[in-house]
Amino acid sequence: MLSLLPALLLFALVSSGTPGPNNIMLMTSGLNFGVRRTLPHFLGVDLGFAVMTLLVGLGLAEVFVRAPALLVALKWLGAAYLIWLAWKIARSGPIKGAAAQARPLTFLQAAAFQWVNPKAWIMAVTACTTYTDPDRYALSVCLIAAVFAAVTAPCSGAWVGFGAALQRWLGRPRNLAIFNTTMAVLLIASLYPVFRD
Repeated sequence: MLSLLPALLLFALVSSGTPGPNNIMLMTSGLNFGVRRTLPHFLGVDLGFAVMTLLVGLGLAEVFVRAPALLVALKWLGAAYLIWLAWKIARSGPIKGAAAQARPLTFLQAAAFQWVNPKAWIMAVTACTTYTDPDRYALSVCLIAAVFAAVTAPCSGAWVGFGAALQRWLGRPRNLAIFNTTMAVLLIASLYPVFRD
């Protein structure tokens, strides 16, 4: 089981650190709300994905093997939700004024988002089917969830920090509009690998 740990760590680092719905949303939240206000969203992503991975590994994946149409429906539901979020991001205005009353995702909203995030599903299913030890299956699923919780935290934190660091530069409404539109387009583009197959 431990022989797979280096490969699992690399997979977790690459999949957690690259652009995807969670990281784009965290960066946008860091920009619009700052690090402190984004903390519940950040924790919801980190812990929500770890719990999702644990539940997928311990049996939920079997549901999708038996009912593949359910996974397809979940992909389309997730895609629709991401497109709606992209629209909201693209239309968000300056940090001051009306947007100052907006709120970042809560812990529970971010944790629940993992269940409609197509990239999260691919990561969880891939990790649980690739890095588990059949002789110690439950223990290896727990290890996978723990590794993702440990690796996702600094990766997601970097995206939040990057967004917060951009606040000064994006204080100009034009720059912010360009940034938000770019993030919305990237959020929609992050769906491409999910539906390419």
